[in-house]
Amino acid sequence: MTMPSLSATTTFARRTALVRTGLDRAVEDPGLLGAEPIAMVCNYTSVTADLRRGVDALAALGGVDIRAICVPEHGYWGAVQAGESEAGAPDVRTGIPIVDTYLVEGEALERLLAGTGAARIVLDLQDIGSRFYTYIWTMLDVMCAAANASLAVTVLDRPNPIGAGRAAGPGLLEECASFVGRENVPLVHGLTIGELARWFAAEFVPARTGREVALDVVAMDGPGDATGDAAATGMTWVPPSPNMPSPTTARLYPGTCLVEGTLLSEGRGTTSPFETVGAPWLDGRFADALAERELPGVAVREAWFRPVFSKHAGELCGGVQLHVTRPEDLDPLGIGFELLAVARRVAPDEPLWRQQSEAGRPPFADLLWGSPALRTGIDAGQDLAAVLAASPEPLEPPESVRLYPRATPSEEAGER
Repeated sequence: MTMPSLSATTTFARRTALVRTGLDRAVEDPGLLGAEPIAMVCNYTSVTADLRRGVDALAALGGVDIRAICVPEHGYWGAVQAGESEAGAPDVRTGIPIVDTYLVEGEALERLLAGTGAARIVLDLQDIGSRFYTYIWTMLDVMCAAANASLAVTVLDRPNPIGAGRAAGPGLLEECASFVGRENVPLVHGLTIGELARWFAAEFVPARTGREVALDVVAMDGPGDATGDAAATGMTWVPPSPNMPSPTTARLYPGTCLVEGTLLSEGRGTTSPFETVGAPWLDGRFADALAERELPGVAVREAWFRPVFSKHAGELCGGVQLHVTRPEDLDPLGIGFELLAVARRVAPDEPLWRQQSEAGRPPFADLLWGSPALRTGIDAGQDLAAVLAASPEPLEPPESVRLYPRATPSEEAGER
């Protein structure tokens, strides 16, 4: 077997970072992980500031006993697409067993974690700040299983690449809960993954299990703003999944991921997923109508493309590419809404919404938005304000879960 090359994750390498992640702190002080055998819940995004794999950096220390590598959606190397995972053979560098946690929950996950022989689960995953990104729900499932199996959990914190402290969007109805949204957190949750873990431990794990989880979070530190976006923290961008190639993609994703709930292509199977949107029945009128909306922070360009996989694979699609011009002005939810509303308006006779293949489940758009309000509102010609007013209110995290100071609204305005 050929050993995977780390170069696949270092294309945009920067030599220094303004913020030390929880992983970097644990490598400098392995005592932060305790003395027990551990299982790592991680993937290839678990890298140090100098882009060593976290598993390698910790294993090289001696005294850190890693019993298993537990991987989420997309597998360890991110080599498989959405809705897929990959495990089986041991890690070729270390020989550590790799086990698949994707969509494993409840007693099956408890048995999996207990079977690793670890006493502590150490989680290091790169979230991107949106409720429907599945890594955070893998974390919740692992925390619940750990609580039931009497295992401790340590989360190594990382920056939220679209910025922490900027919560936005609707909440989630219980009937729309799924693996793209287990709990009623805001669509843009505005927290780091470590802060989310603290919220989960305080509220959702006890509600789900009747138990508390023994949680430690290794917080970030350094001279930079740990609540800032990828640029503010000085972090190297390692794509957290195959269709998240750049920080620009992550900035747009809270809105453009809503296209997944439709029959439009969200650009999977192109080189600019979640920045390119279209369909075989759309043409230049779509781009013209969207440009007329004068969406803040983006320029709209007419684009034609053929996805090589996913929706409309091999078909010529008319649509748009979104170019971020002013990140500070960006309104991703507004962009996502307008993409769908304009597509409905310029092609009223074409079907828009993707239906569930599983009987009795809400349409996928409802799972993403958290309620039927987006789908029914667009069909009724409502604007975003009316849709948000009809959507469930999200829970707000208690201030006690926050690990880092946030700028006040006046300070943020001054920065602009």
